[in-house]
Amino acid sequence: MWITSLREKIDARVARVSVIGLGYVGLSLAVELAKAGMVVRGIDLDLERVSQLNRGESYLVDVPTEKLAPLVADGRLSGSTSFEEAAGADALIICVPTPLRKSKEPDISFILSALESLLPRLRAGQLMVLESTTYPGTTEEVVLPRLEANGFVVGSDFFLAFSPERVDPGNKKFTTATIPKVVGGVTPACTQLAAALYRQVTATVFEVSSPRVAETAKLLENTFRSVNIALANELAFVCRKIGVDPWEVIDAAATKPFGFMPFYPGPGIGGHCIPVDPLYLSWKVRLTGYEAQFIALADQVNRAMPEHVVALVSEALNDRGRALRGASVLVLGVTYKADVNDIRESPALEILEMLERKGAQLSYGDPFTPQLVLGALKLTAVEPTPDAIAAADCVLILSNHSSFDYHTIADRAALVVDTRNALKAYRQKRSSIVTL
Repeated sequence: MWITSLREKIDARVARVSVIGLGYVGLSLAVELAKAGMVVRGIDLDLERVSQLNRGESYLVDVPTEKLAPLVADGRLSGSTSFEEAAGADALIICVPTPLRKSKEPDISFILSALESLLPRLRAGQLMVLESTTYPGTTEEVVLPRLEANGFVVGSDFFLAFSPERVDPGNKKFTTATIPKVVGGVTPACTQLAAALYRQVTATVFEVSSPRVAETAKLLENTFRSVNIALANELAFVCRKIGVDPWEVIDAAATKPFGFMPFYPGPGIGGHCIPVDPLYLSWKVRLTGYEAQFIALADQVNRAMPEHVVALVSEALNDRGRALRGASVLVLGVTYKADVNDIRESPALEILEMLERKGAQLSYGDPFTPQLVLGALKLTAVEPTPDAIAAADCVLILSNHSSFDYHTIADRAALVVDTRNALKAYRQKRSSIVTL
C-alpha cells in the first residue's frame, strides 16, 4: 500500500520533499526538485543561509538568484532551521557534511545528528535517501538500525536508499540536472522509489544492488581522481628534475585517443571530496586488516604539495637575491578551485599559514573570499591592481580565477610562482614566471 501511494505522488510530481543540509549539494538538488513541481522544504541549522533562501537570494555560484527567486515566490521552495518540517514530507534527502577528524578517521556526526532530529518526526510511508559521502556500510549499519528501532519495517512501511552526491562546483556543463545518479536501496522497493524520485530531476538513474555498492562507487570516483592527481603532481617533481614542462608533457600525452585521461598538477587538493573520500575507503578497509597502499601514497604526495609550493617561492626569491622573510607575497586565489566561493580543504590556507610562519608579508586577492581568518592571522582581500602586482616581491597564483588579469600579472610582476599554468601564454617570453 505504502509503496503504491508514494510512487503515485512521485510520478505525479506532487510529493513533498525535505532536503536536510543546504550546501552545494542540498540547495542545487532542492532547486531541481522544486523546478520539477514538487514542494520542497530545506532544513539547515545555519540561520543566515536559511534567511537568504527565504528572501530568494542565492549564496552559491552554481545556483543563480534569478533561478532560485521564482521558486521561493511561488511557495515551492523554502528553508527552515526546524526539523518539524520533516513530519509532512513524503521524501527526506540527507545532504549534510561528512568531514574527517584530525586523526583522518570518518566523522559522521552530522549524519547522526540529523537522524536524531528526524527520528521523532518520521512516519510510515516516507522515503529517506542519504546523499552524504560516507564509508561503505553506513546506510545499513548506522541508519537502518535506528529506523528499525523506531518501529519501522524498512522496505514495507518505510523506504531507505543511498544515492551519492555528484556535484562539481563551478562546472557549467555538468549540473545536478545532467549528471547521472547512482541509487542503491536496502530492498528492491526502496531502490525503485528512490530511482523514481531522481528520475524527476535528472536524465539518467543507474540502479545498483545495495547501498554498500553505491557508497563504494562514490569513493572509487574520487579515489580515482586523487590517485591520478597525485601522479600528475609527482610528474611535476620529475619534470623539474629533468628540465621538462609537465603541462606540455601531459598535453602531448592527451592527444592519444584511448587509454589516457589528462590530470594536471597543482598546489594541493581541496574541496569537499578529493581530500576526504579516499580516506573514508581506506579507513573502512583497514578495519579488515588490509592497507590500501595506493590511497595512502596518493594522499602523501598530494599533501606534500603546499610545502613544495612554499619551497618554490623561497627558492625563486633567493635566486633573485631576496629572502622569504620580510618579502611581500601577493597570493592570488584562495578557494580550492577556480571561480567557486568554497575554501574547504583549500591548499591555499596551509600555504598562507606556512608563508606567514616563515616571515613573509602577506596579502591576497580573491573575488570570492573577502576575508580570511586563519588562527591569529586575519586578512582582508585586496584588489590585484597593476600597482599592487608591481609592488609585490612575489605574486603566487593558487587559484586561476577567470576574473584575474593575467596579461597584467605577466607584464607587471617582478616574480610570479604560477601553480596553475595560468600564464601559459606568457612563459616563453618571461623569465620572471616560475611554475611547478
